[in-house]
Amino acid sequence: MSRNFDAIIIGAGQAGPSVVGRFTAAGMKVALIERKFLGGTCVNTGCMPTKAMAASAYAANLARRAGDFGVSISGKIAVDMKRVHQRAAKVTLDARSGLERWLIGIENCSLIQGHGRFVDPHSVDVDGELLSAPIIVINVGGRAAKPRIPGIDNVKILDNTDMVELERAPRHLVIIGGSYVGLEFAQMFRRFGTEVTVLEKGSRLVSREDEDVSASISNILEREGITIRLNAECIRLEPHGADIRVGIECEPGPREVVGSDVLLAVGRRPNTDDLGLNQAAIATDARGFIIVDDSLSTNVKGVFALGECNGRGAFTHTAYNDFEILAANLLDGESRRLSDRVPGYALFIDPPLGRAGMTETEARSRGLPVKVGTRSMTRVGRAIEKGETLGFMKVVANAETGKILGGAILGPGGDEAIHGILNAISVGTPYRDLQWAVPIHPTVSELIPTVIRDMQERR
Repeated sequence: MSRNFDAIIIGAGQAGPSVVGRFTAAGMKVALIERKFLGGTCVNTGCMPTKAMAASAYAANLARRAGDFGVSISGKIAVDMKRVHQRAAKVTLDARSGLERWLIGIENCSLIQGHGRFVDPHSVDVDGELLSAPIIVINVGGRAAKPRIPGIDNVKILDNTDMVELERAPRHLVIIGGSYVGLEFAQMFRRFGTEVTVLEKGSRLVSREDEDVSASISNILEREGITIRLNAECIRLEPHGADIRVGIECEPGPREVVGSDVLLAVGRRPNTDDLGLNQAAIATDARGFIIVDDSLSTNVKGVFALGECNGRGAFTHTAYNDFEILAANLLDGESRRLSDRVPGYALFIDPPLGRAGMTETEARSRGLPVKVGTRSMTRVGRAIEKGETLGFMKVVANAETGKILGGAILGPGGDEAIHGILNAISVGTPYRDLQWAVPIHPTVSELIPTVIRDMQERR
């Protein structure tokens, strides 16, 4: 049995359903193939369930701090992990169900449940049924990487998918990996009552950030009782009764940590190893990411790759922007490019880090003359009023051209406030122009003009 379509989309993550919406609105007959759950990582194991769990962790932490605000709570603050899990699961299920209802109701969209594999550049087999189309969009996402660690096959290891399924707070959670995913779970489960140890191979946490940002993040987490072990080389794993012994080589500190559970958070890998890409001669890099050009085209005409599987962005918002670029170019006669995208992301600890554009370190590595402005949250009225004064804000600009290069806001609302900087970079606003903005008081964003005014050249 075979069917012909105008377009086939493999994978129903953030970009896939959006492509369906635009293509069908343009009169195209479209097949959307999904082998597991609609919504991809974000809806099912990423953004939505983890942020729902983080909201529960925030509530627990705020309840413990109630006395700081003159509020008295009698009795012990207890966390019901089953209810936490149920709440997060409902957020996921509601989103997934809503997406399914929308897709089923779209005229000219065939929603096909199954595993799609290429048999040639423009044909895909789905469990014995052959589908063909001149346009194929690959949107298969990624999953947690599992590197070769001595002993890893002899113990039970958790990944991000397992963490959102937990209905218990581990007694002692050892997290291998000191970057975004690992740190969000570290703080979350510490607030649920778990002892937490983070092992990071590098000399500091979140190494892609500037050193001052990394140091401030470490301070925030350590103040909550999270143990951080840096320079953790030669990690090895072995059973230790009902627990897991994690051997490490790092200075200073013991040469091993014994935990009840181990979370592996050391990066992601694309879901491209079982798509039959070789049958279509679609090129990938050494890690399996599909190689695309600036317009998201693969090396095969008519075949595109969007989202995490192309290695050009590991976020929901970059996947959605991939869709916007593809739709604009194919349907609207535009020439949008990946290279025009300003990078932006957040680390959703509490307080959160919002990041836009380049770090100061990256700007210097490119040989750019920089001006930098900073302000501690201890000098931000909104942070003081909320009793959340850890962190700071930072803006980096080109000292010669006046172009804003990047910014970071680590503090209350930092994930929202950073958009003022992100938007300014996107439209090319010179940093001096922001000095004359009149932001709303009392907010964190109101201090951006002050940071701009005080910017100094750094060499």
